[in-house]
Amino acid sequence: MSDTATLAAIEAILPPFARTMGMNVDHLLGEMPVIAYDFSPAVTGRPGYLHGGALSGLLEIAAIAALRTRIGGDYRVKPVNITINFMRGGRELRTYAVGEVIRLGRRVANVEARAWQEDATKPVATVFMNFLLSPATAGQ
Repeated sequence: MSDTATLAAIEAILPPFARTMGMNVDHLLGEMPVIAYDFSPAVTGRPGYLHGGALSGLLEIAAIAALRTRIGGDYRVKPVNITINFMRGGRELRTYAVGEVIRLGRRVANVEARAWQEDATKPVATVFMNFLLSPATAGQ
């Protein structure tokens, strides 16, 4: 599958929340999708800065996109534990996030994600998420 087709396939599985917040699949970093959004009133917290909830949402979507890239659509995923570290204030810039599957078991997956703006080596925030995995069944 070409990168363009891969990006389109990942974009298609993003939940409505991601589209409402203006998130899209910006590019691939290796095989993992980089999710991004532009600064806008929808993601503003205190004047001139990102809202922590909007930043947390971006990280969650990046983590889920990374996990879906690894396991496909054959599983239901349910977040069971989330730890977020806010490292600096997000400014009025485009914000990127990418997830990395750290451990993938039969029932549990551990995923880390990081968000940055101008410099990927200077994260704005990171998240560690534990997901419960269960096989998707017909009709769900």
